[in-house]
Amino acid sequence: MKKTVTTLPALVALAALAGCSGYRPAPPAFHEALYQPYVLDAGDNLRITVFDQENLTNTYSVDQAGYIAFPLIGSVPARGQTSKQVEQSIAGRLRQGYLRDPDVTVEIDRYRPVFIMGEVGAPGQYSYVPGMTVQKAVAAAGGFSPRANQSSADVTRTINGEVITGRVVTSDPLLPGDTVYVRERLF
Repeated sequence: MKKTVTTLPALVALAALAGCSGYRPAPPAFHEALYQPYVLDAGDNLRITVFDQENLTNTYSVDQAGYIAFPLIGSVPARGQTSKQVEQSIAGRLRQGYLRDPDVTVEIDRYRPVFIMGEVGAPGQYSYVPGMTVQKAVAAAGGFSPRANQSSADVTRTINGEVITGRVVTSDPLLPGDTVYVRERLF
């Protein structure tokens, strides 16, 4: 009985600490998304080239609704599409009465930004560059604050239309549109 009484407060304290931690490891889909073809979303800028058509070749933005406003053919859906799929869509629509055999190329000119919050020098929105990791994003945001937990961060990512948050180490890669939250360390 005496042993139960002394271990009970320790168990209660341990349960309280476990409840406060909020630890959520990143689910498998979180890392699998890194190896999937890049899908477009609002905020991406595309360089669309139509061979031998200087008036159509330009840089276009994916708007908030997920469309590109393209001359002659109007709105082209881009959200959730790869650049190859957008290429095929534009070429197909241009074939319908505008150009005989259009040669269309779609390249990503500028990725949508990443957002960095929490214990960093200058929280905010930053340009994504391919190969960016959590640590590189934090460096762009002015580095860790003196109170920051420098071993891991929470990353929020949209995968197949679902918003997922997981805790990752700072060497993990980011994707365009990710939100990084650097927590305060406990000690």
